[in-house]
Amino acid sequence: MFDGKDLLLKISNLSIVFGGLRAVSGFSAELYRGELLGLIGPNGAGKTTVFNMISGIYAPTEGEITFWDSRGRVHLIGKKSPAALNHMGIARTFQNIRLFGNLTVEDNVRIALHTRSIAGPLDVLFRLPRFRKDEAEMMEKTDEILSLFKIENKKYELARNLPYGEQRKLEIARALASDPSLLLLDEPAAGMNPQETVELMKLISFIQKEFRLTILLIEHDMHLVMGICERLVVLDYGRTIAEGLPEEIRQNPAVIKAYLGEDAVNG
Repeated sequence: MFDGKDLLLKISNLSIVFGGLRAVSGFSAELYRGELLGLIGPNGAGKTTVFNMISGIYAPTEGEITFWDSRGRVHLIGKKSPAALNHMGIARTFQNIRLFGNLTVEDNVRIALHTRSIAGPLDVLFRLPRFRKDEAEMMEKTDEILSLFKIENKKYELARNLPYGEQRKLEIARALASDPSLLLLDEPAAGMNPQETVELMKLISFIQKEFRLTILLIEHDMHLVMGICERLVVLDYGRTIAEGLPEEIRQNPAVIKAYLGEDAVNG
């Protein structure tokens, strides 16, 4: 158990088969509140497939995923839709950026905030006090989040016109706006230069502590992973081959073999 903290996510013997190909086989893991866990492995190891099952894009062929929401209620989430999971408190980003490119930076964040809106259709139609209060709070929250990510001066720009690194930040900002308990980050540093990666590493650590978030992270940049993750789980060919602290994973022969081949293990 991680530092005596409460269990947030439990994955038990998770498997998925595509046309006879077993992409993930018997994967199990536990994630505790406030933890930053890294899921790593070579290309094609099954990492994003695991994310897709946790976030409702794929339904597992076998196994269970159990999630404890912010109120301590228990949910079996293996067959829930992405929208239902987001409402429960699970948000994610993707390897390939999926912003609303023709909307402004501000509107991309406001869309996520609307998932927590308390105003009903009549409030909106007649612009009743509840609607006006909702709108004012969303504007304030949007400014706060954009300021946190240092893109508040771009709020009126179209998302597609942002530099690549800032598009990455905006995608994380939008996920954060939905007020998740669990944030899934799928290769957030992909395509970033070294300086942007260092800044992102600091930002992820900051938002984890500032918002008391639990984060599950997929990343190929080993400097980022080793620098911020408290524990690591390593996948290869859809199976778990190692789990432990970053320093233990760095020296694990099975991990070295998966990344560098048999010759690297034998010297």
